[in-house]
Amino acid sequence: MKIKITLLLLLSAIAVWSCKKDKSTLPEVETYTPEFVGSNAITIMCHVTSNGGSDFLECGIYVGDEADPESTGLKLMMGNDTGLWFGRLTGLSPETEYFLKAYALNGIGENLGDEVSITTTARVNDYDANIYETVKIGEKLWMAADLNTTHYLNGEAVETTTPGTLDISAEIEPAYHWVYEGGDVNKDEYGRLYTWYAVDDSRNVCPDGWHIPTDAEWTDLETYFGGYLYAGSYLKESGNIHWISPYNVDATNISGFTALPGGYRDATGVFELLRNEGYWWTATSSTTDKSWSRKIRASSSEVVRDGINKNWGLSVRCVKDN
Repeated sequence: MKIKITLLLLLSAIAVWSCKKDKSTLPEVETYTPEFVGSNAITIMCHVTSNGGSDFLECGIYVGDEADPESTGLKLMMGNDTGLWFGRLTGLSPETEYFLKAYALNGIGENLGDEVSITTTARVNDYDANIYETVKIGEKLWMAADLNTTHYLNGEAVETTTPGTLDISAEIEPAYHWVYEGGDVNKDEYGRLYTWYAVDDSRNVCPDGWHIPTDAEWTDLETYFGGYLYAGSYLKESGNIHWISPYNVDATNISGFTALPGGYRDATGVFELLRNEGYWWTATSSTTDKSWSRKIRASSSEVVRDGINKNWGLSVRCVKDN
């Protein structure tokens, strides 16, 4: 198995023990069923509730594609103390069952939590055969990357402009897509920017069986992580590969949503804020000329709800139909 682990967040509750050495026992540890399951990654967590009164050495997860992963799988160290330990396990295969078991090791020996199993989600393809990872958050299955298609589901092209900086502010209901400043690297990493009229087209830019999330669906996503003031921390890709350095405040990507800062294109043809901010359409109009959108910034953990002109180019995330 090609599996790797990236540790994202540590919430450690250190305990002080006064037990004598001859009363020491094995540590106590619980295995948590992964909450955010994707097509190639899951969020794992183990909870060490006691070190048994002995010197604490390490804790983590056994993982494998067969039962009894402590015998058949990989051992992944996550921490070295009592408390809750989180990590993002990547390199998994889609639609595959995996088995997990937490462990904790002290001077007396190793103890194991209960075994749990999960099945990773399926990938999804658009009309152009772009492949997207997916992630289940609550009861919804989301694409884990921004849309990159140039066609509607019926095969008709989503139009663009020549040049990409053409002023379209005088056009009525322009349905276009663009790559940020025309760069292929930007397309491959951040997807494309679409006007709301392209997004709202009945021919559908999302893969078959998927749709543009409504304003309410975005609100539900934020609420799942404690509200809009905090949700950005859980949704943003961590680190500074795509987000501008040295910022990217509190980003953990525990959700696996992997929000990226694709910037936007305004109606006059100006591209702005790549690597600083990400903007996503909802399917819900706020006024005749504007639609509700969501913005996530490098400098904040907040998800901002705002009405943006429908002739602007924003990123798109699709969500699976119920």
